[in-house]
Amino acid sequence: MSELTSQPPHPPRDARFPKQARLLNGGDYRRASRGVRYVTPSLIVIAQRGDQAWVRMGAVVSKKVGNAVQRNRVKRRLREIFRLHKHDLPATLDLVWIARPGAAEADYDTLAAHALEGSREAARRVRRKA
Repeated sequence: MSELTSQPPHPPRDARFPKQARLLNGGDYRRASRGVRYVTPSLIVIAQRGDQAWVRMGAVVSKKVGNAVQRNRVKRRLREIFRLHKHDLPATLDLVWIARPGAAEADYDTLAAHALEGSREAARRVRRKA
């Protein structure tokens, strides 16, 4: 089999973005939206203590961010950032990452830095609030 036609290997089981790690419905988002907010140049991070034993994330990207191609790119990047760094985030936390208009112009590393910085700070504030 030639290298051009071979499929890349699947990521390890724990590196995927499974359904249990996502905020899935409006109720999840409404409950999380009552949490602590932290604003970065490209994201608003909202954190709320979750009822699961693991961290969950949901992304919101409005039309203010850009056209459909730009919005989908931002969503893919946010999911990938979460997928790669979910083990570095505190468990029992529900996160909502809301993209700000500058998110489409931000490169991947900047977006990752903002998401992780915002998530850690919001998690710290949640722990302090409790």
